[in-house]
Amino acid sequence: MRSSGSDWRRVALAMFAVGWGANQFTAMLLAYRDELGTSTQVRAVLFGVYAAGLVPALLVGGAASDRWGRRAVVLPAVVASPLATLLLVLERSSPGLAAGRLLAGVCSGIVFAAASAWVAELSVDEAPGTAARRAAVALSAGFGVGPLVTGLVAQWSPAPLVVPYVPHLVLGVVAVVLLWPVPGPAPARTGPRPPLLRVPAVTRSRRFVLAVAPSAPWVFATAAISFAYLPAELTGPQPGALAFTGVLSGLTLGAGVLVQPLARRLDERRVLLAGQVGLLLAVLGCGLGVVVLELDARLLLLVAGPVLGAGYGCVLVSGLRETERLAAPAERGATVAVFYALTYLGFAAPYLLGAIGGGTTALVVALVVAVASLAVVTLGRRVPAPGAGAVSGG
Repeated sequence: MRSSGSDWRRVALAMFAVGWGANQFTAMLLAYRDELGTSTQVRAVLFGVYAAGLVPALLVGGAASDRWGRRAVVLPAVVASPLATLLLVLERSSPGLAAGRLLAGVCSGIVFAAASAWVAELSVDEAPGTAARRAAVALSAGFGVGPLVTGLVAQWSPAPLVVPYVPHLVLGVVAVVLLWPVPGPAPARTGPRPPLLRVPAVTRSRRFVLAVAPSAPWVFATAAISFAYLPAELTGPQPGALAFTGVLSGLTLGAGVLVQPLARRLDERRVLLAGQVGLLLAVLGCGLGVVVLELDARLLLLVAGPVLGAGYGCVLVSGLRETERLAAPAERGATVAVFYALTYLGFAAPYLLGAIGGGTTALVVALVVAVASLAVVTLGRRVPAPGAGAVSGG
């Protein structure tokens, strides 16, 4: 069974749907506080348990798709994604909600790595970087639209713990139906089967460690600072908090989507230029965040959020493209998985900033770290890729 030119769109839709399901919970945290009296500590656990499922699933899912094929790994995870949302609809207990979040993390980890590699294989005849852009746009759009819709529905729904999840249930079923007939490429057979849990050698190369790894956590650190850290640090009145969080999430991640064509052009002009620009935007966004907190001006978040989101989009596209360039075909899924695992470290940013005292002081520390990351990446891009005599595109 041969693939058609539109098959990548079906895989991208699946990524969009799973991304929606992954991030819709962001807009629901305040709803659980208001409706169930969930404590700050419990909400933090519910938010973080997602990553506990995601990171190992990323590492295993990418390698599993290298061994058994993309479709065999991605399709079951896409099927399970709306089931995770159904758990959130049916459960009110903290363990039940945690189970739903954990399952959502597992689905996300499998799909983000393996489906990105699948899109790359379905886009092999396209211009360089096209696959990375397609995967990044699909993922970012799901991340942005999910909490936007969920927050708006939750704000005015008579059943704020049920109705906001219905759109993803419908979308998840549609994604499964459309993905089902897409054939999966046969896995590469170039030698002995690699172990399922492994870190490809290229991710330990000086090129990856210096040019990709320092910027990768800023993919989601910028987003998390925008809609998870900054609003929580404001002390003034916050009417319509659920809707505002959803809109801010949508604006932040929407900017991340819109900037990606520009990021691709920047990266074509010079390898890793988009990543450097993204880190500059992270610095600027953190600076705007300091102003927001000093003035306690919630509306200014609508300016800082898109700047941070643009940083997210630039670093994501640049990191994915460099990862694709470095990855061996038989290890593409596992290598992309390592990159995504590093990006998700950024979700810890709000907790790390809170641990060092929060407020503007912690945000200034984040700004300094972003500057340091930019310096390392600028030096690291001059390191030749493994097996290459020079960095291309420089």
